[in-house]
Amino acid sequence: MRPCLPRNQTSGTSTGGLIGTMLTAPNKSNRPLYAAKDINDFYLENCPKIFPQDQINPLGPKYDGKYLRSLVTDLVGETIITQSLTNVVFPAFDINLIQPTIFTTLGAKFDLSRNVKLSDICVATSAAPTFLPAHYFECKDSNGNIKAHHCIDGGVAANNPTFLAMTLVTEEIIKHNPDFPPIKPMDCTRFLVLSLGTGAAKKEGKYTADMASQWTTMEWLFNRGSTPLIEIYGDASADMVDIHTSVLFQAYNAKTNYLRIQDDTLTGTVASTDIATDENLRNLVNVGNNLLKKPVSRVNLTTGQHEEYPEEGTNEQALARFAKLLSQERQLRNKSKVPAT
Repeated sequence: MRPCLPRNQTSGTSTGGLIGTMLTAPNKSNRPLYAAKDINDFYLENCPKIFPQDQINPLGPKYDGKYLRSLVTDLVGETIITQSLTNVVFPAFDINLIQPTIFTTLGAKFDLSRNVKLSDICVATSAAPTFLPAHYFECKDSNGNIKAHHCIDGGVAANNPTFLAMTLVTEEIIKHNPDFPPIKPMDCTRFLVLSLGTGAAKKEGKYTADMASQWTTMEWLFNRGSTPLIEIYGDASADMVDIHTSVLFQAYNAKTNYLRIQDDTLTGTVASTDIATDENLRNLVNVGNNLLKKPVSRVNLTTGQHEEYPEEGTNEQALARFAKLLSQERQLRNKSKVPAT
């Protein structure tokens, strides 16, 4: 089924931006372009063409990105961000300005230079350094002036955009935006946050100080099939967001309103960014299916490690609970015409 779209905010970085676009861009019937159940098949079909293992470039980005650009153009055409079926937040990083660029539905309504094509946003937020080329595109502001964007992967700024999305919702609440409920800013008892990770390598023992103390610049970038520097920055950024968000929800005694689903025990090729063989992609599907059956986990604020909470059920059961709450919210909206978070 397609999502019923009762949400105030959908956010995604890199591949999350692509998934977010597929779930919120309108089709000809003004319904979501893709159903959630079809996302796996999309990746199984297209990942080997985005990351062709027999066409790796040793002198530039590993992949030329041409197929990805063609794919998203065919997918969403000329659709712009303000046409999304719900509010979206997609981070990228502008290397010309050396600062994040946050593409949002709400922001684009007030700044035409941000009301860009979803195809450009997808390529921009996915342009991972060393893997895919940076993405350049232009748009015009309200005065007809050209605004240039020089973007790389949004993960450089917000590898986990959960807290960013919450902050932007809070901003709209403070502004008394009628599309958002009149609640206290950051009142976590009124937020439902679902955060889906893409998996992470098992952390313990992968690198040691003895190993890293001898690394050259090149070895920090490429080492035994990994990119340690990018991996470390990305994981640290995502983990800090998870920790901060967990602290916030626990402080409001609303810990079950925040659901983080992430497998941080991956090893071998399933922990890679770009090994898109049929076998590895099928293994990743199995990882995801198995993760649904595992107990809900939450970060231990002392150790930084995720711990399971069997008394809260499985991830699958927690997702069903969220879906029920969102469905109830939608019914209330339809009755009262007053938005709720």
